[in-house]
Amino acid sequence: MPGAGFVRGVADGGQMKGGAPRAVWMTLGADPRVISAHSAAQRLNQTGRPCHLVWNPVTGDTVQLIPIVRAALALGVAGDIDHEALTGGSAGAYPTGPLAALPHDGAADVHTEGRLCVQIGVVGFGWQPFTSGPVAGADAILDWLDSWRIPRSWPAGRPAPFSYAHTSVRSRKLWACGGHFGASQVPCCLAAGPGAIDTDRLTGVRISHGDVAPPREDEAQRMRPARVSRMADVHAEEQEPADALARAG
Repeated sequence: MPGAGFVRGVADGGQMKGGAPRAVWMTLGADPRVISAHSAAQRLNQTGRPCHLVWNPVTGDTVQLIPIVRAALALGVAGDIDHEALTGGSAGAYPTGPLAALPHDGAADVHTEGRLCVQIGVVGFGWQPFTSGPVAGADAILDWLDSWRIPRSWPAGRPAPFSYAHTSVRSRKLWACGGHFGASQVPCCLAAGPGAIDTDRLTGVRISHGDVAPPREDEAQRMRPARVSRMADVHAEEQEPADALARAG
């Protein structure tokens, strides 16, 4: 992505199989006021789960880990990736979102489906939709996705609130349409994020969701106070911004 920082991933999921291009938005279970995009990207590398982009919506910082034409590895079916809470109270504990979960081969097919399957890791929490706060840098990300002809559509509708994500139907028919999805809408993925984000605000246009009714926000989750994720001793080395698309070519 032009203008993004670049942290080279340790591995990727290989070549794409072809089909409708899509983008998947997921939350990483970390506080964007505390955790930088570079630190989150480094952690995803350490766990072997690189996504394409890591974005901090508060600062606007964006880091690209792998080329857009390669398959990412951040989607998974591990049962603990939906908790987005600290694994323990000790110093240096990591959240149990994608920053903590290990790779799971069960999601390998999902990673490679489509001409593109751009995975965007948002530094934030599913139970606190990131569109309720600053979305600095979102326009640049959407413009980049537009340039790769990913349509600004949400075939599965607005992602469900965090506490209801597992009641959502993860339809392969809708997935095959391409466009934008929340991780909670992806087949074979048990992620509960990104929560009930405002898709119209994120994409900048009024989007018709067809017959899919937007879910109601869960009041208890909406009012839940923010939790700070402590990621001690995880500091990505600052690198010069690079044109990752040039690297991909």
